[in-house]
This record gives sequence, C-alpha cells and structure tokens, in this order.
Amino acid sequence: MQEPLWTCIPFVGILLCIALFPILKPAVWEKRMLVIILFWSALTIVLLSIKYGPLFGVETAADGIVNDYLTFIVLLFGLYCVAGNIRFEGDLAGSPRVNVVLLLIGTLLSSFIGTTGSSMLMIRPVIQMNSWRSRRAHIMIFFIFLISNIGGCLTPVGDPPLLMGFMEGVPFTWSFRLFPIMILNTAVLLFIFYHFDVRAYRKDIEEGYRPDLSKVDTTLEIEGLHNLLFLLMIIGAVLISGILPNYAFFKDKGIPFTSELSLPLTSIIEMAIILLAAFLSFKTTDVEVRRRNHFTWGAIQEVAVLFIGIFITMQPALIVLKHFGPQLDINRPYQMFLLTGLLSSFLDNTPTYMVFLTTAGSLSFTHGINTLLGVVPVEILEAISCGAVFMGANTYIGNAPNFMVKSMSDENGIRMPSFFGYMKWSIGILGPVFLLDVLLFFH
Repeated sequence: MQEPLWTCIPFVGILLCIALFPILKPAVWEKRMLVIILFWSALTIVLLSIKYGPLFGVETAADGIVNDYLTFIVLLFGLYCVAGNIRFEGDLAGSPRVNVVLLLIGTLLSSFIGTTGSSMLMIRPVIQMNSWRSRRAHIMIFFIFLISNIGGCLTPVGDPPLLMGFMEGVPFTWSFRLFPIMILNTAVLLFIFYHFDVRAYRKDIEEGYRPDLSKVDTTLEIEGLHNLLFLLMIIGAVLISGILPNYAFFKDKGIPFTSELSLPLTSIIEMAIILLAAFLSFKTTDVEVRRRNHFTWGAIQEVAVLFIGIFITMQPALIVLKHFGPQLDINRPYQMFLLTGLLSSFLDNTPTYMVFLTTAGSLSFTHGINTLLGVVPVEILEAISCGAVFMGANTYIGNAPNFMVKSMSDENGIRMPSFFGYMKWSIGILGPVFLLDVLLFFH
C-alpha cells in the first residue's frame, strides 16, 4: 500500500516542535508538552483515517504503541530504575584524563549491557565527578556519541537493530567483526574530546573553579552493587525476547486486540521480567542511595510523553520507507551505510534497519551471511548495522538513551544545546568521522 507523503506532516510537525519550542517558547513547552504531543498524534490518526478509513488510522497508531512503544518504554523504565539504585561515590575529580577513561569504560560496556543500560549506569558518575565544573555540556554530548550509540555495535544486546538482525538469522557473534570500526571511531572521538575538554578544563581553572581536593587518597566506592544482578536480569529479558520466537510454541501467541493486532507473548514475558527487576531493585535498595543520586521521575516522564508521540507520528513515514525502500536501487555498502544512518537519525533505527536488511536480502546475492531474509554480503550487512547503530547519535531522538541523557543533564544544571544546536555538534564532529568510515570500510 503506497502511503501519501502528506500523512507524514504530523511527524515533521512534532520534530519542529521538539526543535523550536524549547528555544522560542520554553515555558509553553514545559507546561503544554503533553497537549502538543497529543495534537500531532491525533492528527496522524485523522490524516490516515481520511485516506484509508478510521479503522486503518486507529490500528496503525495502536500498532506503533503496542508493538514498538510499550517494550521500548518498559525497557527504558527498568534500566532507569535499576541504574538509579547504583551509586558510584568517591573523590575522583572530572579532569580530561578521568573523563576519557569514563567514556571509554561506558563505550565498552554498551555492547554487553546495551547502550541504554550503559548510559543509565554511567551518567550519574560522570555528572557527579564533573559537578565542580562550569563547562560540561560537551562532556555529555560526547557521552551520547560514544556510550549511547557507537559503543553498542558488537552484540545483539548492544542495540535493538542488531537484536532484530539476530532474530532474522544473523549469527549472535557475527557483529564482533565490527570491532575495528568501533575502535577507530572511539579512538578518533576520544582524541577530539580530550582536546575539547583540556581547553574547557583550563578555562574553568582560570575562572576559579576548583574540585574538592581535601581528601588525599583517590577512592571509588559503589553502593547498591547487588543491582547489577537486576541489570543482568533485564539484559536476559531482552535476549529471551529475541530467542523465544524461534520456538513454535511462542509463535502467533499473545493478547489479541483486533484481527490484525496483538501483543506478542514474548513481549509480555520480556516486560514482566523487566518490571519485576525494577520492583526488586527498589525493594532491596536503601532509599538513601536514591536520595544521594538525586533520583527523580522527571526525566523518564518527559521521555515517556515525548516518545509516544514520536512512535505514533512516525508510522506513516515508516510505511513510506517500506514502500520505496526496494525501489531505491541501492546495492553498495556506502549507500546502505549513509541511507540507513540518515533515516535512523530521525526514525526509529530498528524498523529502518529491517527495511534495508530486507531490501538487501531481496537483491539475489549469492555470497555472504545466510539470513531468514536471504543472503546478505558481509560488507552490506556491516554497512547497514553501523549506519543504524552509529548514526542514531546524529540527533536527540536518533536512539532511545539520547534524549534521556539530555533530560538528566538538564535536571542536573548542565545547559545542553537545543535540538539544532546538538545537530551542529553531530554534523561538525561525527560527519567527518562517518566520512572516514566510508573511505576506509564502506567504499
């Protein structure tokens, strides 16, 4: 079914609101964000209903909520809760060298506990250790680049597109071959970050900002360490959701809403395990840990409201992409990398990944990785995977943890750039890095 482009107006509208309202009318955005999001969501249903009838409009919006948004927000909620019960405490001051080490640790963790898990685990230590500094926004921008995105490319646990690829027959360990690409990007970005941070650090020192150096020994203690078990429990739930559909018992089972829409049993199991982990984390952790972590519900509430609108309004855009994807005549790695990445910057990277993986599987290649969608050449699969994972860093809405990191940074007094301000950073810094990827790996 070909989707008319005018049904994408609400998606463009919601993006412009996210970009412009916090700059032009911040007070209105703060008070009326829910109303604005609901307006664009309702308009999506109206436009689809005008073209295809009310049933199609409602079912399309419901599909975005049931099959995409629910598991997305439950996973984010679970990780937010568990990570909020883990506190790193010590007297490490946020110097350029310390920050490079923290970013590197978080980047490496992302492939094994997910970009969202690593972001939620590392964000509070990074904010705490740099709390004495005035210039901190660049630290969180590179945090998003590395920990929230690029670090998640090595395993299906790292980022949802790779999990979807695993469900479609891509071997679990295949993505380890992306290690050289990830290491190059990480090294380049950490080199750039270090020089940015050195300049900012020196300016802070010159203006009289000083860390508390009253303690002689450099120590680092972790409170709520048992919550790592609940973090592993959440990771296990994500893996289970990718493995169980391979068994006949779990296929086509779930809670039906209409003849075309149901909530899969595997998603129910995944969400139940995640919510149980969050509940147990709160029950077994002293409330004082959350208090010292400055734990609030503001960030997760903002993300929940914002992304329900995004998931509804992007449905027509995804249908347009599914229709035109096979007609784009793209069959080279650099084309797959750039187009998958560009669209993943604004659309959910999981369905975007699936569109181009399906397209690649339909091109009748004879050599490569045997997937359920067909044979896909290794270099094509590398390009699609890196495009979907890496370029989620291009905008605040490109990947789930990006906006969460922004929101939590804002909560802690870090003045993060606007939507377009952030894109200036991503275009200026990530653009040349991705061009280097094209020249070295995808040309």
